[in-house]
Amino acid sequence: MKKIRYGFLGISLVFLLFTVLYLGHGFDAYLFHKMTDSYFKESMENDALNLHFTLANPEKYGITLKSASLPVYSRQGQLASVQATADFLERLSHIRPSRLREEDRYTYDLLYSWLQTQYAGRDFTYYEEPLSPSGGMQSELPLLLAEYTLRGKSDIQIYLSLLESTAAYLQGLSDFESEKAQAGLFMTRQDAENVVSQCDHIMDKAAIDSGTHFLQLTFADRVEALQQQGIITAQEKEQYLAENNRLLSTVVQPAYDRLGDDLLLLSGTGQYDGGLCEMPQGRAYYAWLTQKTTGSTLDMDGIYTILQKVFQQKFENIQTLGAKYRELTGSFPDPTLLSDEFPLLEPSEILSDLQARMQKDYPSLTELSSQDIQCTVRDVDAALEPYTSPAFYMTPPVDDLAHNTICINRASTAAGLELYTTLAHEGYPGHLYQTVYSSLYQADADHELPIRELLHYGGYVEGWAYYTEQLSYTYAADLLQNAGASPAASLLCTLTSLQRDLQINLFSLLDISLHYYGAQKDDILRSLTSFGLSDESADRIYHYLRTAPATYLKYYVGYLEMTALKNRAKAQWGDAFTPMRFHRFVLKAGPSDYKNLTKRLLNSRFSNTLIRCSLKTPPY
Repeated sequence: MKKIRYGFLGISLVFLLFTVLYLGHGFDAYLFHKMTDSYFKESMENDALNLHFTLANPEKYGITLKSASLPVYSRQGQLASVQATADFLERLSHIRPSRLREEDRYTYDLLYSWLQTQYAGRDFTYYEEPLSPSGGMQSELPLLLAEYTLRGKSDIQIYLSLLESTAAYLQGLSDFESEKAQAGLFMTRQDAENVVSQCDHIMDKAAIDSGTHFLQLTFADRVEALQQQGIITAQEKEQYLAENNRLLSTVVQPAYDRLGDDLLLLSGTGQYDGGLCEMPQGRAYYAWLTQKTTGSTLDMDGIYTILQKVFQQKFENIQTLGAKYRELTGSFPDPTLLSDEFPLLEPSEILSDLQARMQKDYPSLTELSSQDIQCTVRDVDAALEPYTSPAFYMTPPVDDLAHNTICINRASTAAGLELYTTLAHEGYPGHLYQTVYSSLYQADADHELPIRELLHYGGYVEGWAYYTEQLSYTYAADLLQNAGASPAASLLCTLTSLQRDLQINLFSLLDISLHYYGAQKDDILRSLTSFGLSDESADRIYHYLRTAPATYLKYYVGYLEMTALKNRAKAQWGDAFTPMRFHRFVLKAGPSDYKNLTKRLLNSRFSNTLIRCSLKTPPY
């Protein structure tokens, strides 16, 4: 009897112990989900534009927009945001990641690292330039408005409210620029004049008065589509068109004029006209910006050394292959020849060809969903061509992944091979494919709110796209060969790939030289012209490097880190390595910094062996 009682007590204690442990694990998961849900909802409820591009149906996520307006900058708001980040980090520190399930633990690691990086930049507020002549908000905002999807009446009403709030938004940017000027960190006189010119050109009063502005034409197309679907009546359409015209002419265009006037008044107060390193904390800011932008843990000296090493390797490869090409053809390599004989010209044909060729190396989207993934390719409006990149992919809401858009800037994207590799970068297997696959995979997780949509990893996103773009040159070579192109076409594809790679590498090296090591304008121009660029092109590249620091690093360091990760996977998986397996791993992990992505690889349950590679010296 006594023995039985002890046995029952032992079983009870074990059960109690398991219950406590289970509840302990469950509590951490519950707390993590509750905190991240709240963080995500608060971020979305106060940012109408970001919410629209993140979720097509926010109500299904329990999110109600608090204000249909653009977020207005204020110094008090900036300080409150910094404090909120510190508070959230402190709360996150009380959660035990070891008690979270695998995917939640990875999200925790990413979120904590991302917030730490954001908080580390709290002293660099006035070093950022939201009105950069190289893609600032003065050109970005109209582009987002032109691409604003209208699904129903509520979207139209919110869109018009956003136009109404443009004046306050631009005034906030003007106030920020005044604070920058007071801190002695205002842009150069030439930059200010360039931004003012952009404001005048993008929000052209004559075009608005005549009804031919792109924000009038694109809006008319979108509301017309809603009328055709029976969502709005003809009378409602006319009312919306009239209101759009009124807001553009009486609110938006005058607000752009006032912004231009404010910038002209501040013009001449800037004290620095070179790289960031001229400024008091410029080098520290640039190092922080590079880490934030690329997701790499390498320091600036390490990045520069690796770039030099890779540049030398690629340069030697070009010399070898160039000599081979001249022996074969008796002439120097001319990439324009590929455009003349390239068999595919239409974007739809190119995307179809890319999807077919990538099947052997990339997992199919049908692994995760049976929905039809569509892609619309359209040209950038002529008014925006001078201010936009050669092409860009509009990331769809996470709950509407079937509808994708790629915009082509015809003024800077040639037909033929260039368009082919550009669509590989933006579409398949680049941005579109990566975005849809990763989002579909993460949507299969138990938790619904997409907290990771708030975390931005340019080094992963652009690193992947540039990595796939480089691989697409082999697809192009096969395509040309199958189409009966000259025997040297395949070699010319490889040379063109190496030349582009060498150019992006050089721009990255010069970016660091300018902003971190103190190179002067003449030094940069001399390097660019010795590379074969004209004086005009060299000057244009210099000003882009100066006004868009670390942008090229996002692409190229991201690409080198992606390549390093691939080499690690080869070493770790041995004979079990395949491109398909590696790509599936990267896609399932989703956008990440490279420290956490590498840790995920090294701790993979599917490893054959565990090889600890140094994060400081990636095996490029």
